[in-house]
Amino acid sequence: MPTSEPDSVSAALTARLRAVIEAEGGWLPFDRYMAEALYAPGLGYYANASRKFGWMPESGSDFVTAPELSPLFGRALALQVAQALQASGTRDIFEFGAGSGALAEQVLNALAAAGVALDHYSIMDLSGTLRERQGQRLARFGDTVRWLDAWPAEMRGVVLGNEVLDAMPVQLLVRSDDGTQWLERGVVWHEGRLVFADRPTNLAIPFDGPVPPGAVTEIHPQAEAFVRSLAGHLKAGAAFFIDYGFPEAEYYHPQRHQGTLMCHAAHRADPDPLERPGEKDITAHVNFTGIALAAQEAGLQVLGYTSQARFLFNCGLLDLMAAADVKTKTMALKLVDEHEMGELFKVIALGAPGLDLDPIGFTEGDRTHRL
Repeated sequence: MPTSEPDSVSAALTARLRAVIEAEGGWLPFDRYMAEALYAPGLGYYANASRKFGWMPESGSDFVTAPELSPLFGRALALQVAQALQASGTRDIFEFGAGSGALAEQVLNALAAAGVALDHYSIMDLSGTLRERQGQRLARFGDTVRWLDAWPAEMRGVVLGNEVLDAMPVQLLVRSDDGTQWLERGVVWHEGRLVFADRPTNLAIPFDGPVPPGAVTEIHPQAEAFVRSLAGHLKAGAAFFIDYGFPEAEYYHPQRHQGTLMCHAAHRADPDPLERPGEKDITAHVNFTGIALAAQEAGLQVLGYTSQARFLFNCGLLDLMAAADVKTKTMALKLVDEHEMGELFKVIALGAPGLDLDPIGFTEGDRTHRL
């Protein structure tokens, strides 16, 4: 069994990756590499025992998400959840990638305080380690909270995903030096280490605009496939995804010619996903236009799209802050400050066919027209 020591995890995962690359003929597409680096059993970043979430690197954590930053995040989101539950006539919540369980705890507490009854809060998470930690944190909610190993045949309720889409493997594309074609970036084993290698491809970005020679960017077939799967299962209710990203025209703007792929460890960011696999998170920003189009093509409604700051303000964050102590107010400001999470993070709402809902989170500042 692999140990939880970082050096052992990275060495074991590197050996596994080398074997996978050799089995695939010497070249592994980046999305396959990213899936291994994040989710390989017992070794991938989200599958090993290292701590992920926390405020400071001294805690042994790598990054902080909005629910860890402030309990007001989940309390504000719960207002939107309650409205969607009522409009859809449902009593279930489904959360993908529940992390530390902080968001679930905050939403469950807020709904209970508001007298909103639930049948189940179902969590779908690939990480067995995180599921154990979620179970400890949420034990007091008893049988209301449950964990699912696969998609339910039908989903009726509200779906939540905070920083889930950014962790779905992406394909990397590189514009040739002469600017005439796209290359797909993969990973090879060369002179004792993992390195990038590019191959000609028929793949292309979903945007007709100028691309500088040598530009590197991402496409998101797995995230879009996830949304199509959601559409096939969500029979009643709505889904809310919160993540960092842009609409397509901003995502593929020539000024963003090095793409958005980034790694996170010990609260520091670095651009090298091939160094120390298993020890750090690998993410890419979300192309929200692609998510919206995939949803619509699969039969879902796009109910709203806006910044995290505007969404939280619409959901009553200012009132929650007014009743909070100074420390809680200070931390909550990071959720809406445009230089922190307020502008980079966006919220998109999707609705099942026939849902009649004007979500309160998008009452002012809706940007759906920019997708």
